[in-house]
Amino acid sequence: MAEAGTVCRSHASAWSYFSQRVIPIHEGGTIMLHTVKDLERYAIHASDGIIGHVRGAYFDDESWVVRYLVVDTGGWLANRKVLISPMSVAGVNQLDRVLSVSITRQQVKGSPDIDTDKPISRQHESGYLGYFGYPYYWGNGGFWGAGSFPSLLLNVSEHGMAGSDGLSNIERTQRISEAGSGPGDDAHLRSCEAVAGYRIEASDGHIGHVKGFLVEEATWAIRYLIVATSDWWIGHDVLIAVRWIDKVSWLENSVTVGLTRQAVKGSPVYDTSRVLDREHEVSVFKHYKKTGYWTD
Repeated sequence: MAEAGTVCRSHASAWSYFSQRVIPIHEGGTIMLHTVKDLERYAIHASDGIIGHVRGAYFDDESWVVRYLVVDTGGWLANRKVLISPMSVAGVNQLDRVLSVSITRQQVKGSPDIDTDKPISRQHESGYLGYFGYPYYWGNGGFWGAGSFPSLLLNVSEHGMAGSDGLSNIERTQRISEAGSGPGDDAHLRSCEAVAGYRIEASDGHIGHVKGFLVEEATWAIRYLIVATSDWWIGHDVLIAVRWIDKVSWLENSVTVGLTRQAVKGSPVYDTSRVLDREHEVSVFKHYKKTGYWTD
């Protein structure tokens, strides 16, 4: 699976620029991470007005990347919930907690209905992506297609670049939508809200539960689980990188990691009230004697 190191400014600008009040995503070269809970406080602004507010997120359980934000449209669309892809995101205003998207309210109004209280199938995804003219993200080994950034995937698609089968991403997405779901096409989407609370099992026993998720701005990759150890000992919150996950049991609501209980107990304390900086990340990886994802 391809990993993101530093982000090219041309790609980062598609995410970062919204107004003169925007906070750059690179403070001293560091990619910022936010909790999913923090994102749930953001308003979504289309090119012609407000759409609604973020109420949740779906990630795929193969690459651990956020694929959709669940947006509550409020009274405008009778409280209908809609999905917004990171490929739509054009900018972020962190001070006012606003995400700007490069679609219109009318497009959102006419988008396919998806019941966010039920599993989202690959067929539903294909219909959604086809409606907006977006390429599909699955396959090719990267976070987004063959690369790491949704803006890059969308840029490749808009220029009509074809894959090894001779089809552009949009043409391929449309064919998938027309064909419907087949065997092996089950979606791997999980609700962040549903996974919060999963038990965390170390290599030698129980250590806590999932309290939240830290998402990287540029790639939308979930880099860490926020783990509360208070149900194991009179502990604290710690970070566990998703790359250290050995197994997830969706039926038993548990996550097994390749770490010992003692190692987790002695790991650096994570303060959810503070923005995670690279210094803290380095201390976490150094504690576990692991190599940071930013060096890939």
